[in-house]
Amino acid sequence: MPPSTRTAPVPDRPDTEAPGQAAGDVPAVEELLDLAVTRLGGARRDGQRTMARAVTDAIERSEHLVVQAGTGTGKSLGYLVPAVRHAVATDERVVVSTATLALQRQVITRDLPLVADAVADRLPRPASIALLKGWHNYLCVHKIAGGYPADEPTLFDLPGEAAGAADHPAARGGTSMAALGEQVVRLREWADETPTGDRDDLVPGVSDKAWRQVSVTALECLGQRCPLLAECFPERARAAAREADVVVTNHAMLGIAAMGSPGVLPEHDVLVVDEAHELADRVTAAATVDLSVPAIESAARLARRHGGVTTDALDAASAAFGTVVGSLPAERFPDGLPDAARSAVAAVRDAAREVLSTLKPETGVTKPAQPDTGLKMAQSTMLQLFEVAERMAADPTGHDVLWCSRPGEGGWSGDRFGDGASRLHAAPLGVAGLIRTHLLAERTGVFTSATLALGGSFDAVARTFGLGPAATGGAADAGDGDAPRWRGLDVGSPFDYPRQGILYVAKRLPTPGREASTEHQLDEIAALVEAAGGRTLGLFSSRRAAVAAAEAMRERLDVPVLCQGDDQLPTLVREFAEDPATCLFGTLSLWQGVDVPGPSCQLVLIDRIPFPRPDDPVKSARARAVEAAGGNGFMQVSATHAALLLAQGAGRLVRSTADRGVVAVLDPRLVTARYGSFLTRSMPGFWQTTDRDVATAALRRLAALG
Repeated sequence: MPPSTRTAPVPDRPDTEAPGQAAGDVPAVEELLDLAVTRLGGARRDGQRTMARAVTDAIERSEHLVVQAGTGTGKSLGYLVPAVRHAVATDERVVVSTATLALQRQVITRDLPLVADAVADRLPRPASIALLKGWHNYLCVHKIAGGYPADEPTLFDLPGEAAGAADHPAARGGTSMAALGEQVVRLREWADETPTGDRDDLVPGVSDKAWRQVSVTALECLGQRCPLLAECFPERARAAAREADVVVTNHAMLGIAAMGSPGVLPEHDVLVVDEAHELADRVTAAATVDLSVPAIESAARLARRHGGVTTDALDAASAAFGTVVGSLPAERFPDGLPDAARSAVAAVRDAAREVLSTLKPETGVTKPAQPDTGLKMAQSTMLQLFEVAERMAADPTGHDVLWCSRPGEGGWSGDRFGDGASRLHAAPLGVAGLIRTHLLAERTGVFTSATLALGGSFDAVARTFGLGPAATGGAADAGDGDAPRWRGLDVGSPFDYPRQGILYVAKRLPTPGREASTEHQLDEIAALVEAAGGRTLGLFSSRRAAVAAAEAMRERLDVPVLCQGDDQLPTLVREFAEDPATCLFGTLSLWQGVDVPGPSCQLVLIDRIPFPRPDDPVKSARARAVEAAGGNGFMQVSATHAALLLAQGAGRLVRSTADRGVVAVLDPRLVTARYGSFLTRSMPGFWQTTDRDVATAALRRLAALG
């Protein structure tokens, strides 16, 4: 059993110690919370106080906590106040991680500084805070100064860092050469002004191509040999994190740390994961790799250009790999790669190892005073190529999901890389062990979100954190064999969901099929949107369905209809919020994180239950693994996935105590299928109906109020 597990009984506190009160002169967490809430100009919230006490108790008892805090609870302060209190009182660092840039920005620029300042006079000393991101999120002053050769995209950015960059609002869309040049000039000017070098501090932002010209990955960095080390922005950020009491980071960084990369995060005693419902997917993304001919060719070019080596064997292996992968079907390989593909990947691995060996400096040769940055780039890219090929060529162990994607064939086979190449992919079958071993070892984990109790239980999400099922449904302390001890808690929501919202299920519609939308469904959408007078957020299971519905509503109704892809998403959301008559239709990006309180969003449309695609290689492999172990793969994987998205999507409706409206699900299975009750128990507790007239009448009354 790993030393990180906490299954031994935890002794109760002495009777003389009040709940939430640490030993010594540190004030109770409730007192500090009141100070922070007052500073914020807010009012006391019962759920927030319950959460703050639970987080404090979990930290002091060294046990994990899974806490659901509904929208409006004020969960940020519910964990930040205990975090600051613990860090200052014990000199033990706390790391806080968020999934989205928006919440990370809110925590580091508003909530955490406010808490630290509000409680400073009541603690032994002021708390210090720091922000930490992946290497690629910061300017490289050495690269800006001309220390690196002209950049060539390698297709091998670190997974977590690349994911963070791709999430950046400025990353979307193409960039002309003229625009690229203008952006790089602006970046060089900004480099002389910025105190942080943090990409998110640059407003407006720039494209990924432009940012690549002024940044490096962690593997490309020269480290201690860099002549401008004293001015290095990522080194400064890491130095600040090593000294701070509370460090704010993101799930992409947790993903890299979960892969076993040393030194990604500073030493810490407590890990707080906000937006924890996204953690497993972010760790999966960080641990997912791909291999293609363009990636191999790019690594070979760098080796020839900057290493002065020949790559004949690698070139031959690349050509053979291209022939084999081009003939593979776009599907998952449950028994490992076919023999021909494994041999082709092994040849790439062996050739990459040979080039790596050639790129290494000879033993005993004195290193030059000025490091060769081009050589460093070539070595780092070749190393990543070798590691990916080695992982894919290994004998099948069942730990990885392997599949092939082909451009232009739809589903998981699309050409999101934009180079028209077929690819092999590898992703971990599960990440619970990675999270448990690398993120929770010898520390306390606090996992929080508005949507964690799926089907009324925390067990499903707890399993993804490596915590195992709870003996009492997640409501009390739990330990299951080797699983760490944990406690589940739902602190509720300040919203009166049965009075503020209606859940309408279109029971009379046919079960959705393969088509993007049917006439029956479009008729239903038109009737609901017309009754609402616009004011509609449409959440669709595919881009094709969203576009079809948007085009149909533009023809049928006299209300503005925006569709994801028409413009940058923040711009669309802003236009939607500013004009109550406007509708906004879109896909996954709108299901989570959109916060539009008020009359602009009084109808949330969901076209179908958001089960994962049948051809999703990772989800289907995980479901089969559950079934092989005697479990219900559909419920543990597909239904759990759908429940989480439904809870997130339906949560877009009520964002304040004044909000009213209807969530309309156009999929009758929500009330006719056996699993329907599991899904509805995961959603906010709206009043339910299957009568469309009831829903449209309520929408008309709301529209009349303006």
